[in-house]
Amino acid sequence: MTADTRPNKKQDTWSAANYQKTASFVYSNEFTAPVLTLLNAKSGEKIIDVGCGSGEVTLQIRQQIGETGTVVGMDSSESMIAKCKEHGLEHAFVGDAQALEIPSSWDASLKGGYDAMFSNAALHWCKQNPKGVIESAKRLLKPGGRFVIEMGGQMNCVGIRSALHHVLRSRGYKPEELDPWYFPSTQDYSTLLESAGFDVQTISLHPRITPLNGAVIDWLRLFARPHFLANLEDKEAEEIMQAVQDMCEVDCQDSQGNWSMMYTRLRAVAISRV
Repeated sequence: MTADTRPNKKQDTWSAANYQKTASFVYSNEFTAPVLTLLNAKSGEKIIDVGCGSGEVTLQIRQQIGETGTVVGMDSSESMIAKCKEHGLEHAFVGDAQALEIPSSWDASLKGGYDAMFSNAALHWCKQNPKGVIESAKRLLKPGGRFVIEMGGQMNCVGIRSALHHVLRSRGYKPEELDPWYFPSTQDYSTLLESAGFDVQTISLHPRITPLNGAVIDWLRLFARPHFLANLEDKEAEEIMQAVQDMCEVDCQDSQGNWSMMYTRLRAVAISRV
């Protein structure tokens, strides 16, 4: 799920098909149930899903709110939003989570007053302006509305990320400048929420060993190549990703050849202050 930057629109680096092939675990019931439980969507509610990806979780929310409710999907990727619409999601648009604007042509009823803003596995891409995400939520939610999210938190991708930094630094690059990921601590994110007018109900980190659909290098090709390594030639990028996989093999591959990595998820529920 993606949440890139606009209005300086970037090339769409996401493929719904490739995401489904390599990272379908993101949509699995096992991994989405905890944050959907936190959302606790009710019949008739109006909810916006930020970084909705290809809409699998958004459609679950639509089922929960019923025919009297409204769910809106937003993603930075045109490929993902096209897939949402194929799946039958009526209200879906391409935008920037960090400066979120509902399309001007849409009905006024969809431009604010939301009961909840939801996001799963997207907001860690909002390194440029993470507070902008929360300010957008404050603007779109009704007083007392809920901001319910799961994203990468402190120590997410531990081992993989440090290996990327090590290999890049060994080749003369400054990985801190290339790193696109924002994995905050609970303290850091609580501070952002409170400063933007939210009361934090719950916030916590959840380490999770995540089995991969393929090898670590397949994960890197999906999540690091178009972003972390975007400005590198194909040959060098492939060499870097192979070196990262080689470094991580001792921790990430079992004796049967299966690959896993450590995800740490930050889950939060915050209420828009009246």
